[in-house]
Amino acid sequence: MPLEPRPLPPNTLSSVEMPAKAIVRRIWTQYLAAQKRLLGIALVCAVVVAVATTLFGVLMGSAVDLLFHTSSGKSLDFLPAEIVAAIVANPMLMIPLITIGAVIIRFAGQRGLTVSLNTVGNRLVGNIQRDLFSRLVHADLGRLQKAHSGQHLSSVLYDADLVRDAASTGLVQYVQSTLIAIGAIANMIYFDWTMTLAVLLIAPLIGLVMGKYLKRTRKAAQGAMAETSSLSTAIMESLDGIKVVKVSNQETAEEARVGDVIDRRQGYMIKGANARTMAAPATELLTGLLLAGLLAYAGWRAQGGFITAGDLFGFVTALGIASQALRQLTGLQGTFSQGMTAARRLFAALDIKPEITSAADAVALPRDFNRLSFDKASFAYGEAPVLHEVSFDVSAGQSIALVGPSGSGKSTLLNLVPRFFDLSSGAIRFDGVDHRQISLASLRDNIALVTQDPFLFDDAIHANIAYGRPDATTAEIEQAARDAAADGFIRSLPQGYNTRAGEAGSQLSGGQKQRIAIARAFLKNAPLLLLDEATSALDTESEALVQQALERLMKGRTTFVVAHRLSTVRNCDLILVLDKGQIREHGTHDSLMRASGLYSRLAAAQLGTSPEAA
Repeated sequence: MPLEPRPLPPNTLSSVEMPAKAIVRRIWTQYLAAQKRLLGIALVCAVVVAVATTLFGVLMGSAVDLLFHTSSGKSLDFLPAEIVAAIVANPMLMIPLITIGAVIIRFAGQRGLTVSLNTVGNRLVGNIQRDLFSRLVHADLGRLQKAHSGQHLSSVLYDADLVRDAASTGLVQYVQSTLIAIGAIANMIYFDWTMTLAVLLIAPLIGLVMGKYLKRTRKAAQGAMAETSSLSTAIMESLDGIKVVKVSNQETAEEARVGDVIDRRQGYMIKGANARTMAAPATELLTGLLLAGLLAYAGWRAQGGFITAGDLFGFVTALGIASQALRQLTGLQGTFSQGMTAARRLFAALDIKPEITSAADAVALPRDFNRLSFDKASFAYGEAPVLHEVSFDVSAGQSIALVGPSGSGKSTLLNLVPRFFDLSSGAIRFDGVDHRQISLASLRDNIALVTQDPFLFDDAIHANIAYGRPDATTAEIEQAARDAAADGFIRSLPQGYNTRAGEAGSQLSGGQKQRIAIARAFLKNAPLLLLDEATSALDTESEALVQQALERLMKGRTTFVVAHRLSTVRNCDLILVLDKGQIREHGTHDSLMRASGLYSRLAAAQLGTSPEAA
């Protein structure tokens, strides 16, 4: 029986209702106010374009009358008398020259508008992306784990572009189109106010049509953004787990799963596009019907000598310009709707402040601390308790092993030391000082971490070793690699220390990645070392090399070791046996074996013997 496609993780980056005025004010104060000079230039250019377009419309009506000798140039009365006289005296030369001048001015204004808007818009995107990534990289680990990385990626890459389209490009184009529409309507009134009145009477009907399609556009935009996040999540999951996908012969299933998301997203995109594109044809239809009526009315007025051919041509030209401007304004409604939805999502993410921060009166942790204590430390993920009143003391330089069944709270306890999470109750103290009163930077400067699956960046190996120590010298980096038994294999690589590790260290074996992570810890030279099952995923040969490197690394350092293989912790100074979030036993390997409790049973299970024999 075929398996149902697995559901996607819930989208936790949903929009939060925030008043539109508050969004506009925030975008202005945080991102656009600093660029008000460029925005001012853009607005001036928009006004120039609008004025040139309006002038062009007036000239079209005058050109027909003057060139066909049906008028004396009445429609140019707004110009100085000398210029009007020159045009009337030689229309064949002056009208083309003035038209060319208007077109050139419009081009210059449009060019200035485009350049300034491109600069403002792309700076806006860059600043939003920087702020959002800063918020993400400083966010609490628990917060980051609640949302899939694909959702964060979608927000950084796509939402910022939508805000730009609305806040900079859309805003100025809105001003420009509004001014053009006002100028065109002024031209229409100038040529024939009675026909203009007829046009304005139908404007409310056009507004109703625009509102109907705007509502559809807004709804489609919200759905499309949610599905964009889901698409990023689905693709990243499939590629990150490609080995599992292939060994399970699930390529077709993954295609179907991602295809379903694509189809849903396309559905929203098509609905939104249809709503946007239908608004313009609907407006054109109403405009066409209006134009037909106006032509009949104009013909009746022309027969009575109340309107010239030039006035009619100028009126129709102005009506066309106004219609085009109104269509652009209609399209911008969808742009604003998408931008507002994206801004709500972005600001919802930006407004979540980390809970794990340094206290205002935080102190520095000295490297030569003497004691680390857990005092009735408890922790829960939401409502699910993980650790309950864990208490123990550790002297500096001791090695402490954390063992127990899966899910007993070993890794959670380890994660509490560097404050990846904060305690629900109780305290962790360094020489009597609650570690929440120690500055985060100071606390983590004194901690080195080596995990089961160490993360390497797609960068040179020397950069991966020096991560966190950018000032490290080449000699220091190479010495750390030698201490970690990594120098030999690194030098055998095609480019030695300059060889790129690949995405997540994909160009290296598990043992090689682990030794680079150990070299990173050697280079950091922190007094507190956290080892989270650092050898559990390695083969026997790699484990032996890594274990030797770890033993060198542990010398003189306070070390917490999480391990399932009890053979790797038997020499630790203190072994804590956890079960269901509590310490059930503690002692050395020999004393725990003699106690014949949980530890001895775990050891016997691994060795395949009775507890007594183990």
